[in-house]
Amino acid sequence: MEIKIVTATIKLLDKLYAIEEQCFDEEAFSKRQIAYLLTDYNTIALAAKDNDTTAGFIIAQIDVESNLEFGHIVTLNIPPNYRRKHVATRLLQEMESMLKQRGINECRLEVREDNHIAIKLYQTIGYQTIGKLECYYGKKHGLYLKKSL
Repeated sequence: MEIKIVTATIKLLDKLYAIEEQCFDEEAFSKRQIAYLLTDYNTIALAAKDNDTTAGFIIAQIDVESNLEFGHIVTLNIPPNYRRKHVATRLLQEMESMLKQRGINECRLEVREDNHIAIKLYQTIGYQTIGKLECYYGKKHGLYLKKSL
């Protein structure tokens, strides 16, 4: 398996939406929302490719809070057959590198508090919990994490 990280464009919309549906239930972004994110000038979208197969994707936006620009990972999706193969780590590292190139020094994300595998991954690469998000995922709570880049 040779994973290549490429820019995700609107041409991949159907594949990305199919992965989104595999990864999330009621929290899934709609196809229209993903299309918007892929075409927003303030968004960076990357896909992991294994030959012609899309092995996952990540989308981040550059947000501003109190005059501080930061990267905000909106979604990170890896289909079940590509999990535990370091695809998510590769996507996160590439996204963080791209954010740094744009002068961004901090990255934030949300994760469902019962998604222990994702939380462990984020903590392993340096993300720290900065808050709890009550009922952020429907009836389930989330955690708010950040990392200095």
